[in-house]
Amino acid sequence: MNKKKLNRVSGLVYSTDPSFKLEAEESEPINTLNAAEQQLLVLVDHKQRGGKTVTLVSGFVGLKSDLENLAKSLRNHCGTGGSAKDNIAIVQGDQRDKVLQWLLKNGYTKSKKK
Repeated sequence: MNKKKLNRVSGLVYSTDPSFKLEAEESEPINTLNAAEQQLLVLVDHKQRGGKTVTLVSGFVGLKSDLENLAKSLRNHCGTGGSAKDNIAIVQGDQRDKVLQWLLKNGYTKSKKK
């Protein structure tokens, strides 16, 4: 079995109940909060990255496509590379000041640097 199928059954190994049915997890679609409502945290990390320093923007609540757009805008503003994974926007290098400045300028008023 591949990992996706194992995660779907959530630890269930075997059931002897003939009427047992595996219930699918229902999750509500997450709407993206407005920029003023987002509580983003800007921090620097270099662990498990081969000694490379990256700036992380965590705390984003919303759709994955909106997070990718935010990460792309931050990368363009800083002139560096990066990505968006696990509700975290990643920008290469120590760009805390530039990222925080861009976030505050674009309406993310509850953002802070750590």
